[in-house]
Amino acid sequence: MYFRKCSGYAAYPLLAVLLCVPSIVPAQDASSQQSSSTSQAQPSSSSSQQQTTPLQQQSQILREAQERVNARRKIRVRQIIQDTYSHQYEFSAGGGYLRFRPGEYLQHNNEIEWYTDITDYLHGNWGVIGQARGYYGSAFTGINPYSVYQPSISQYVFLGGPVYRFFKGQHWGWAAEGMAGVGHGNFGTGTNGLPPQYVGLYNDTTVLNISAGASVDYNLSPAVAFRLTPNVLWTNYNSFFQQNLGFQVGLVYRFGRQK
Repeated sequence: MYFRKCSGYAAYPLLAVLLCVPSIVPAQDASSQQSSSTSQAQPSSSSSQQQTTPLQQQSQILREAQERVNARRKIRVRQIIQDTYSHQYEFSAGGGYLRFRPGEYLQHNNEIEWYTDITDYLHGNWGVIGQARGYYGSAFTGINPYSVYQPSISQYVFLGGPVYRFFKGQHWGWAAEGMAGVGHGNFGTGTNGLPPQYVGLYNDTTVLNISAGASVDYNLSPAVAFRLTPNVLWTNYNSFFQQNLGFQVGLVYRFGRQK
């Protein structure tokens, strides 16, 4: 009987162990499943990193390529500017327009113009320009007893002075010029031998002329440009200083190299 009691007491711990085994096994299964899911999640995150890294590298490569392109373009633009404005000489020719009063008490008339000039850039942006112009028009003399109406007139002007280039770009260039010289007016050529002062025109004479203007160049190539020059011409016929507004349009050819 004593043996039965001892074996009965020993059965209780064994029964407790048997009851705990089912709860331990699912916990181990859950932990193993969690570890396996974690191990599966890690490769997915690493794969996402592997997917984003090439995109970042590609973006960096494109950005560096664009920077190289921009750098080469800046170098090319600087070279074009250097090739354009390192020429020592400029020859220009073209036409123009002048609003001119042919007599002190007459109204203004329109005159067409031809011009030609040459510029020598002696040092950097400073140069010396020499220019010749011709103006042609008809004067409005009004009703007079000499039957002279709208006689033709002309002027020939020879000027020289400094020029300064204050902007140099790949496509555009700006310069200012100031010139002085002489102008000869032919105001009696259309009066049929009548002295021009009889109908209010200036006398045929040679007087002081002064001109100032600013030219705008549009570069067609380093050696060729299209030029527009608004200007003003002061004349001194009959000792009367007169301001005349006009403009010139022409082509520019550059040649030679500055030393």
